[in-house]
Amino acid sequence: MNLRIMLVDQHPGRSAIIEQALTDAGHTQIERVPAGRGLAEAVRRFGPDIIIVDMESPGRDTLEQMREIGRDRPKPIIMFSNNRDRDYIRQAVRAGVSAYVVDGLDKERVMPIVEVALARFREFEALRQELSDTKSQLADRKIIEKAKGILMRQHGISEDKAYAALRKAAMDRNQRIGDIARTLVSIHELEL
Repeated sequence: MNLRIMLVDQHPGRSAIIEQALTDAGHTQIERVPAGRGLAEAVRRFGPDIIIVDMESPGRDTLEQMREIGRDRPKPIIMFSNNRDRDYIRQAVRAGVSAYVVDGLDKERVMPIVEVALARFREFEALRQELSDTKSQLADRKIIEKAKGILMRQHGISEDKAYAALRKAAMDRNQRIGDIARTLVSIHELEL
């Protein structure tokens, strides 16, 4: 797999080690971007599969840009740095950095680090999607229960019949039952 890689560098000579390791591994789509402002825009424009940041001592602006990328267009981010400050490392991870590597920039270590960062990012994204799906299902269950209660009160029917009515309406309209329930609850609230 030929990854699209964005290499953000502060010192082109130092990051040449990373670029050579990536090229040796068959990754030829490498976009070098100088450290500084506009990183989020560069990510939008290039659409990398992974971002590698090589900076001796990245600043707070860099973390803010990582946070923006993680919020708007999550990507695995690897940061090579000389900054050993534990608080800064925690902030980097919270900002979306998948792997934070201190010192020891070695050509042989680059690809294993990239592979681990990609795997961890994919696992994290799968967990994030699972959490989102679970929250959505829980919200649907709550609204369906509320809609069933409205139907039961208004029509004097059992819970099973109320659910069957919601399900039939969803099938007839080719919609999700949660969407039908939301519409029913919204209409009921407007009538009050």
